[in-house]
Amino acid sequence: MSLVEEFDKRGNWFFKYRSYLPVVLYPLATLVVFLEFKQDFLVSDFRWSLICLIISFAGLFVRVLVIGFMPKGTSGRNTSKQVAETLNTKGIYSVVRHPLYLGNFLMWFGIILYVNNIWFAISSILLFWLYYERIMFAEEQFLKRKFGEQYLEWSLKTPPFFPRLKGWQNADLEFSFKNVLKREYNGLFAIGISFAYLNILKNYIELDKFEISKFWLFTLIITFVIFIFLRTLKKTTRILHVSGR
Repeated sequence: MSLVEEFDKRGNWFFKYRSYLPVVLYPLATLVVFLEFKQDFLVSDFRWSLICLIISFAGLFVRVLVIGFMPKGTSGRNTSKQVAETLNTKGIYSVVRHPLYLGNFLMWFGIILYVNNIWFAISSILLFWLYYERIMFAEEQFLKRKFGEQYLEWSLKTPPFFPRLKGWQNADLEFSFKNVLKREYNGLFAIGISFAYLNILKNYIELDKFEISKFWLFTLIITFVIFIFLRTLKKTTRILHVSGR
């Protein structure tokens, strides 16, 4: 099997299980905090918490830009196979080819940084890159086979991961706030509960007691309330239903 075929096969396998990468980070972060608790970035706890939370929210914002303009017939949360009825080249896709993975990276990078261990941060970045590079490769192989010259023309002027903002083109679809609310409440709650867990863990190691800082308690409560409210709306009503998406 050639390297191209191997990368394609491996990437499609990773694509099916792409939502499980964060699960691996939890035990790794726990081990790092327990075995080597230190503050590599010497910033006040509140300021560092705020910086890390802003980075994670920046990732969520990138995802919002994708989901809000997402047309029907794209992979989204699908795990069985690659899906694309149209090639999306407008909106955020006009400045970066893989904005969802950029958003995922920033969301989890903020959480990774909050551990405050530079070697854990570097290792996590490498793990993320090795994992998602193969997924991106498989997705691009699929798009190239399906859309041919149209895909090649778009890929030549659009970077894969680091956005080039000067190439922005407005999306053809109107922004759907309902679509965002329906799809992204899980990600918001994941941010809240992940930071809260790490804060409790760090306080236990440092203070020898289970305690959560007021800042993270407030963040957890807000994200949990939003999660419950939007999940209830989605499961019991059609308020968040979006026709044609």
